Formats: sequence, structure tokens, C-alpha cells
Amino acid sequence: MKNPSPNSSWLRTNGFLIGLFIAVILAFIVPGPGSRHGILQPELLNNVGIALILFLQGLSLAVEKIKSGAANWRLHLIIQGYTFVIFPLVGLLFHFIVPMIWTTEPAAIKDGFLYLCVLPSTISTSVVLTAVARGNTAGALFNAALSNIAGVILTPVLVHLLMQRSGVAADTSTPFGPLLLKITLLTLLPFAVGMLIRPRIKGFVDANKAWVTRISNAVILFIVYTAFCDSVEQDIWHRYGPLLTVQTIAVVIALFTLISLLVHLSSRALKLNREDHIAAYFCSVKKTLAMGVPLAMLIFGDRADLSLILLPIMFYHPLQLFVNGLLANRWAKAGL
Repeated sequence: MKNPSPNSSWLRTNGFLIGLFIAVILAFIVPGPGSRHGILQPELLNNVGIALILFLQGLSLAVEKIKSGAANWRLHLIIQGYTFVIFPLVGLLFHFIVPMIWTTEPAAIKDGFLYLCVLPSTISTSVVLTAVARGNTAGALFNAALSNIAGVILTPVLVHLLMQRSGVAADTSTPFGPLLLKITLLTLLPFAVGMLIRPRIKGFVDANKAWVTRISNAVILFIVYTAFCDSVEQDIWHRYGPLLTVQTIAVVIALFTLISLLVHLSSRALKLNREDHIAAYFCSVKKTLAMGVPLAMLIFGDRADLSLILLPIMFYHPLQLFVNGLLANRWAKAGL
């Protein structure tokens, strides 16, 4: 059997990022089918896709492996504290400070950074990077899973609270109570069903992880495509120009750097051992695009500028993969 070529290995590793780029370009070239009321019926398909993504996440969550990491309360405190308290507070700080430097920052980008800061951590990459760096893998799995389960409810609640605190109302046509109910039905319910079914088909799911990931990624790419279709149809991108991308990336880098430094300082102040320090870092600084895109569609779905709201998390995602991948390999060789 032949070994995969370097090119095919690179494509497998970066296929999703390439797919994101293609989805955005396709939206600029052919926006009609994916725009609101287009022939692809994104209003219906996106809701079905969101439920499917969360069902597959529940189906893939290895609950049987989580229990071993449940007793380390100091690790849980720092990861969940950063995910749902400190990160959102830093986001609120950026919300007030960044416009002093970037005076023309669009309101949708401001909302996008607030939204990025209240998202849960990733599951798969947090655990994989922790394992590569020889950290506390069980603790990383427990906390990443916990933040994703809690994030289904906490993310929309925090978006609502932070936007009120910052003087901006979440621009949705649905009142918050019914919106939260809709989010629960489309996310938490299918996630719970997936978890309940998993014990019966665990062997099949684990043997076909690659296909489960591909299906989820395909749905995410479709949602990203439809979000950008609406913004192209509304001529939003011509209004701001290419400089918007450069400015957004600069703020993303500043946010990532600040959070990374804070997590390192907190871990040392709490005197976490090397393994817990690694798990705390990878789970605390990472934000999930897989859950971020479908939740954004539910929370901000009525907005034509949804693509601008998604822009910070779409840039944060590859940055965290690149930097944390380098760190994981470095720590595996040399330690902290």
C-alpha cells in the first residue's frame, strides 16, 4: 500500500480552510441561489443543517472517556472561567477600546468580536493538541465537551447580555425568549439525542469519524456560503473595501495574543502542573467555528450583514490552528 503523497496529506489537513475560501469566492460569483428566498431555500436547509451538525457532535462525543477528567476542579475553573467569563469581558473591553483606534469599524464587526468571545471551545482540536504536547488529555476532553454543552445556552444568553451592556440590541426579529427556545430545539435537543443514541452505534461512529466530520464541515460551508450570498446581494462589501479584512485580522491577532498571555499568567499564578497548564491553554484560547457558524445563523439569521459578524471567527479559526499547532510541537519537544 502506497504512502500518501505530501500534497494529498496537506490537502486533507487544510481541506476545510480551503473549502471556506471556495465558499466565500462562490458567494461573490454566484450569490443568487444561496441568498434569502433563493432556489437553494437556505432558510429551511440551514435549520435542518444546524440540527444535523449538533446531532453529529452529540453522536461523536466520547462520554465514556470524559469521566476520568471530571475531578480536577482547578483545571475546570480556569477553562470554564476563561471561556464564559474572562474572554467575554475582554471582548467587552475590545468593544469600547477598538473604535478609538479603528474609528470606522462597522457595527457588524463589533458584534462579531463580541460573538467570538462568548463561543465555547473546540473539542477535537483542543484534545488533539493537548495530546500532541503531552498535556492532560482527559481534562481537556472533559472541559471542551462541557463548554460545548453549556455553550448551546450560555452563548445566546451572553450575546444578549453583552449587547445590552454595550448599548447594542441584537438585531433579530424574534424576541429573546422564543429565540432561546428555537435554539434549544435546534441544537441542545439533537445534541442530546445524538449522545443517547451513541452507546448503540458507538463502534460504527468511531470507525467512520472521517465521514461524520466531512458531513458537518459540508453543512458549515453551505451556511457560510448563504451568509456571504446575502451580503453580496445587499452590496455590503463594496461599502467597506478590502481594508476591512486587514483591520479585522489585526484585531483578531491582538485579541488572540492578549488571551494567550492571560491564560499563561493565570496558570502560573494557580501553580498548575505542566500537563494541566497545557490543557488549560489549548481549551481556553480556542473558539469553535463548528458551533459558532450554526449558532450565529440562529441568533443573527435575519441580518443581511451576517457575513461581517462571522468574519472575526473565520479569521480567528485558522490563526488558532496555526499558532497552537506550532506551540504543541514545541512543547512536545522541549516542555513549557
